[in-house]
Amino acid sequence: MLRRLYDWTLAKAADPRAAWWLAFFAFADGGLFPFPPHPLLALMCLAEPKKGVRLALITTVASVLGGLLGYGIGHFVYHAVGSQLLELLGLSAKFPKAACYLRAYGTEIILFKAATPIPFLLLSVTAGFISFPVLIFAGASLASRGAIFLVVGLLFQLFGPPIKIFIEKYLPWLIAGFVIVFVSGYVALSVVSGGAKATSDKCEAAAPLV
Repeated sequence: MLRRLYDWTLAKAADPRAAWWLAFFAFADGGLFPFPPHPLLALMCLAEPKKGVRLALITTVASVLGGLLGYGIGHFVYHAVGSQLLELLGLSAKFPKAACYLRAYGTEIILFKAATPIPFLLLSVTAGFISFPVLIFAGASLASRGAIFLVVGLLFQLFGPPIKIFIEKYLPWLIAGFVIVFVSGYVALSVVSGGAKATSDKCEAAAPLV
């Protein structure tokens, strides 16, 4: 199944609309539904290594714009739209904790969390709800998301053909390793992001916001 998905994505990456699909999923990750664009970006870079940086820039811009949509939902229509969206996605329980950490750590939590597997949508909606300064949110998101995506794009653009051969040969092992790193990183970052114990305890016990 993994091989079929891989081959299908590589085939779609050659489609003239591939960049638009990448932009859509990157945008949606910030304001519609949590779909990390990193794997799709990597596969499209594999199909077109020479376009690695361009694809990374598209992903970065679309992701930040999606984050601003999420911010707007949290700031202007949280009760009408945002709360139902988070409920639908199973993120409601994490919302008060995210708001507590964001209030406690400000820009640091945006720079830190936006570069992790933690849903960017949750961060963007929360930032809007608590009226976090929108320009700081946009700048921090651009820095953190851009750093991650551009590293991926640059590596594939510089070492595309050898990386492609290697991944095609060891795809199942690489997927397994990615899952292990993803889960381990999520657990470690969740613990580290708690900061001081007093703040961590306070945020973990945060009551639902109204």
